[in-house]
Amino acid sequence: MAEEKKGFFSRLVSGLTKTRDNIVSGMDSIFNGFSHIDDEFYEELEELLIMGDLGVQATYDILDDLKAKVKERHIKEPSDCRQVLIDSIKEQMNVGSLAYEFEEKTSVVMVIGVNGVGKTTTIGKLAGKLRNENKKVVLAAADTFRAAAGEQLKEWANRAQAELIGGQEGSDPAAVVYDAVSAAKARHADVLLCDTAGRLHNKKNLMEELRKMNRIIDREYPEAFRETLVVLDATTGQNALQQAKEFNEVAEITGIILTKMDGTARGGIAVAIQAELGIPVKYIGVGESIDDLQKFDADTFVNALFMTEQKEEETC
Repeated sequence: MAEEKKGFFSRLVSGLTKTRDNIVSGMDSIFNGFSHIDDEFYEELEELLIMGDLGVQATYDILDDLKAKVKERHIKEPSDCRQVLIDSIKEQMNVGSLAYEFEEKTSVVMVIGVNGVGKTTTIGKLAGKLRNENKKVVLAAADTFRAAAGEQLKEWANRAQAELIGGQEGSDPAAVVYDAVSAAKARHADVLLCDTAGRLHNKKNLMEELRKMNRIIDREYPEAFRETLVVLDATTGQNALQQAKEFNEVAEITGIILTKMDGTARGGIAVAIQAELGIPVKYIGVGESIDDLQKFDADTFVNALFMTEQKEEETC
């Protein structure tokens, strides 16, 4: 486990290179370029954080916290603010231990997101992770609108040794969910993962479809713990935040999965989403393999972003 985490930390460090170049180098020049802490110093930091996709709300919260601590600790040197700022960002992003409750219970996880964000692949990786923890997993291929989705999920199901319940292309997604719930109950599955069609431009239809699926799960599987995760592409920055807001209007989102963190200068969006929506980022993806999807850990993320040495006990 320590090895896997350590490997992921170094992948995260290299994956966040563009984000680091975008945010951290500018930040360090502010810390080293100012001789004292004044309004201009804070304004420069504010502009940098907002430009780095941390979002307006998160930026204000982080700077308010920084100002309070600077006053409280009588900090005079701008360079002494660096660690205080890092700690403040970590506090903003802390997910808490209850975020992964669904893994310990008999649960149904709905996974939503627009096409092209890596939703089906992410579900496959999540199934693989759960199987590695000896969980019995059933996958519902309820994205019946995209021809390739079922095939893609079938490949992942085989790879993860999970059972797949699918429907014909164009069939009713709610009927697939009904069959998948029956299969999950009959086989005493630990987790049922449901892939859904990713259409936001037709919000009314999507809302109706999700409602229908949720009604079936509520009726047929009331004892199951419920989780709704939205998959977002980190490379789209503020657009990902907008998608999260829109999905949150049609479904009760309990967590975020951020994909493609390795190819973006906009990794700061992870901070923005949590601050603006109060919805935790639960997983992040930094590559193509199953091990490249990991639980989100604020300390690890921020340490990787700022190239802070990861303590040994954190990697265990």
